[in-house]
Order: sequence, then structure tokens, then C-alpha cells
Amino acid sequence: MTPPLALRLAIAALVALGSVTRAAAATTVVRSLAELQLKLNDAAPGDTLTLKDGVYTTDAPMIVNRRGAEGQPITIAAETVGGVEIAGTHGFTLISPAGHIVVSGFVFTHNSGKTTIAAGTSHVRFSRNTFRCPGEGPYLTVNGHDAQIDFNEFAEKKSAGAMIAVGGTGAQIAQRLWIHHNHFHDLVTSTGESAEMIRYGLSALSLSLSAGVVEHNLFARCRGENELISNRSSGNTYRFNTFIDSPSAQVTLRHGNACRVYGNVLRNTEGLRLYGDRHVVHSNLFEGNYIGVNLGNGGGEVADGAPLASHDRPDDCVIAFNTFLDNRTHYQMSRRTPTALGAQRTVFAYNVLQGGGVAAKIDGPYTEAVWTGNVVWSVAGPGSLPPEGLVAVDPKLAPGEGGIVRPQEDSPLVDVVEAGFTMVSVDIDGQSRLGKKDAGADERSEEPRVARLLTPEEVGPLAK
Repeated sequence: MTPPLALRLAIAALVALGSVTRAAAATTVVRSLAELQLKLNDAAPGDTLTLKDGVYTTDAPMIVNRRGAEGQPITIAAETVGGVEIAGTHGFTLISPAGHIVVSGFVFTHNSGKTTIAAGTSHVRFSRNTFRCPGEGPYLTVNGHDAQIDFNEFAEKKSAGAMIAVGGTGAQIAQRLWIHHNHFHDLVTSTGESAEMIRYGLSALSLSLSAGVVEHNLFARCRGENELISNRSSGNTYRFNTFIDSPSAQVTLRHGNACRVYGNVLRNTEGLRLYGDRHVVHSNLFEGNYIGVNLGNGGGEVADGAPLASHDRPDDCVIAFNTFLDNRTHYQMSRRTPTALGAQRTVFAYNVLQGGGVAAKIDGPYTEAVWTGNVVWSVAGPGSLPPEGLVAVDPKLAPGEGGIVRPQEDSPLVDVVEAGFTMVSVDIDGQSRLGKKDAGADERSEEPRVARLLTPEEVGPLAK
């Protein structure tokens, strides 16, 4: 049936308006920060503002409050990736109602704490930038929803403040943040305070759902606070990252609940530490760390009214199908005084523990625990790991593709789990584990192997 004339005219008008909008999108080359700000004030969906290569010095923030559109972002770009340095006192400040904005290709050497994705913004992307900012404060603050931080370099921080600090507004953490393919390296501070590579959340926001994803990043040489990453919100996923050469720093689930940590490689770090409830840690390789996994000894129970800043007792956490290789201690709960609530209903299952020190060392209450199917070989001793929870057999691991150890063809790890553990859906390569499962991090398969130690060439501004 043919639409009425009025409806046809309305549709035609909308199509024409869309064509005008697309036609109006333009690429403009600017040669000063003042000119850039002037053009930013009137930018429209699809516009690209390109700043000529050179060094520019700020004495005020560059304000972005315009909105692009899905598929038609407003792009603010350096003429060439790495060709524009922004020095001085300030960087970009994106404020409400800014949305669908891309900031790309810059080298930021202005003061720390001066580049912000503020609350009320949405779909802001920082891509292929380099951050080397002096002074205290975060390199980049993210408070808006649906931001994307990808292929950046966060380098050589020597003062307090996180490289990326994630916050929110009111009681809500920034949601659906995607941090991927970045190179974080060389964080060294003398104070040791608030010096994480990523601080994801705040104590006051820790029970709010973020649903963020941190994946395919390289983290190297963190010597700041003992928290390399400090998770302080709920429902986040950390997967397929490489953490290396940070012997005094941990990946820490400090606050919040229901996070997933899988497919990561942690080598020569202080391992993973966790507090809070319902976390799932699977299919990771912990190699040559001070501790592989440090299960927190609770100092309070948030669900019963303890302050949000407490060391919340871990309840109902699953640590399964990981490979622990040559760690000083593979699995540990440290002592706590004067209050030690320990952990409740922890599942430690089908992990592989080989070489290094003691298998498990539990120095606190550990009630209703489940130990099952863990393969233990050539360790200093089982420690707190009970006989019924382990199998003493050579797992037949060998160096394999991607620079990580893998089970050989005749390994006893293959197909040992018939069913269950549906939350363990992929292995360290991202391959399916929905059928029979192999113990440890790696599922033997004819499919190509993809897990590997990430290199600087694969992440950061110049990666392909």
C-alpha cells in the first residue's frame, strides 16, 4: 500500500536532512590551539579536526561539549600519529553533553590530572595517543559511560596517581568502559600511594555495576603501589592481558563483586589478590610470581553492614582451571589481625600446580571450602591443600606456542572433567570449554593457538 502523500513528504524531508548532515561533515586542518577550540565549538557529526604536527603549549583546558552521532563521530586528530605534542598545563576536557567523540594520535606531556572524560558524556574514545604527563594525578580520568580507550601508550609515570582512574557520578560507576590493546609500562613512584596503572572505581561506588572489559593489554614494570590494577567496582571482566616484570605489584580485586578474570598471563608479579563475592578466576597462567593467587582474609563483611572501604570477606568465589608454574607460593590466604574473617565457600578446582614452593598456605578461617581435581607436581609440598583435593601426577607440560607452557599430547590433564563448571566457558586461547574440559588453563585443540605473551609491537599507538 502506498503511504499517504503527507507521510511520503515527511520521509523525503528526513532523507534530505540526513543527506545535508552528511554533506556538511568536513575535514578541517587547524594550526593552533585557539583555532582548534574555535572549530570544536561548532563541530557537527562526522567532522574531523586535524591539528598540524608540532608542539603546542596549553594554559587552559581544551573543552569539548559537542555531540557526534553513531557512525558519525566528531574526530579530533593529530596530523600524524605521534606528530602532535600537547604540553603545558592542561589537556582535553570532555564535558556533558559530549558524545561520539574520538581523540586520536596525540602525545600528551601536559600536567597530570588534566585530561578528563566527565560524567554526562557518552561514547568518547581515546585511541593511539601517548601519555607521559608530569606531576601528581591520573593521566586520564574516565567518569562517562561507554568510553573506549584503545591502542594508547601510558608510560613512565613517576608520581602519585593512576595512569587511568575510573570514577562516576552519585552512586554509579562509569558503565561499559572498554580498555583494550594499550601498552602500560614503567610506573615508578617514591611514595607508593595511589599509583596503580588502572584504578577501576572507588570504595563508595564499589557495589555499583560497571560491566567494563579490560582486555588484550600489556602491563610491564609497575613499581608503584602494591596494586598494579585496583578493581573497586562490580561486574568487570579482565581477560587476555599480559602482566610482566612487576614483582611488587598485584592485580587486585580490592572492592566489588562478581568480576571475571580469565585468559591472562601473569609472570614475575605479585599475582592476583581478591576480596568480595562471587568472583570467577579461570584459565589463567600464573608463572614465576611471588604468589599466584592471594585469597583475601576478610576484615569485614559488607553484606552485614561493614564499611565499603573494608577488606570484604570473599564469599562464593571460584578459582578453577588455572595453571600455576614455579610460583614462590601458588595459592595463599595471609594472616590478618586483629579481625580475621577468612573466606567462605571457595571453590579451588582442576588447577595445575607445578614447581616452585608450597601448593597452598591458608592462614585464616576457610569454611565450607571445595577442593577437587587439582593436579600437583614437583612442588615444595601440598601445604594446606588436602589429600582429597589433589592428584599427584606429572601433567606433562612443555613450552608451546605463544611462549607459554602447554600440555603435551599424552598429558593426563586432557578431558578429565566430564560436566559442570559452566562458568568456565573458554580457555587461555579463548577456545570453547563447553564440552569435556582439560585441567589447567589450556584446552588441547586442533584449532590455532592464540594465547601468547603480548609484545609492545602488538599494542600501543603504532600497532597494526
